[in-house]
Amino acid sequence: MEKKIIMCLLHCLSIVMCCLCGNLVTVHAIETPKYTVIRSESDFQIRLYSESTWMSALVLPPTSFDNSTKTGFHRLYEYIHGGNLNSSKLAFTAPVLTSMPSSGDDYVVRMYVSARFQGKPPLPNQELKLQVEKWKAQCIAVRTFSGFAADDNIYKEIEALINSVNRRREDGRSSGTIQDKGSYTIAQYNGSSHNTGRLNEVWINVSGLTSEGCPPSQ
Repeated sequence: MEKKIIMCLLHCLSIVMCCLCGNLVTVHAIETPKYTVIRSESDFQIRLYSESTWMSALVLPPTSFDNSTKTGFHRLYEYIHGGNLNSSKLAFTAPVLTSMPSSGDDYVVRMYVSARFQGKPPLPNQELKLQVEKWKAQCIAVRTFSGFAADDNIYKEIEALINSVNRRREDGRSSGTIQDKGSYTIAQYNGSSHNTGRLNEVWINVSGLTSEGCPPSQ
């Protein structure tokens, strides 16, 4: 029964309609954090994300990427459907982020707070154990991949993005460096019932690109 409930919750994310055409990604009818692409390579982008507010769920004890994402998302789902001190209903947003250190411990699942509540989101009910996070403007290296993001493929995608960023720096084509080598994020835009045209991303914070518009320190 619990598995069916979680599958139902994740199905709600299938309202995100993604169209992939080469490097072009269009997301319809759902709110996403604002960003500007400041560098576009064949296999990744550098994006400058604006200041934003997120709701986060620390998953303890840490298990797998798949199970931690489902557990964290369940709590975030409750929050946006009235599980807050105002009993407010918040709009669905994308992507859902799952962050973890390279050791695989302490998974954190995050959901972007819709623009209506960016300034002051309603506080979550205490039993949900959620935290409000205020993000400063920051530059993030982003690699896109398709299919289902899962324990058996995410680390390959993370490694590919790390290699791409490092290679551009070594050959002199970029001054960008990975800011935190111990933490990586997977962004998912689709529910579990969305079998085709799926959109996922690896996010890694980068620094050293002030000449291209990135903040001097993050």
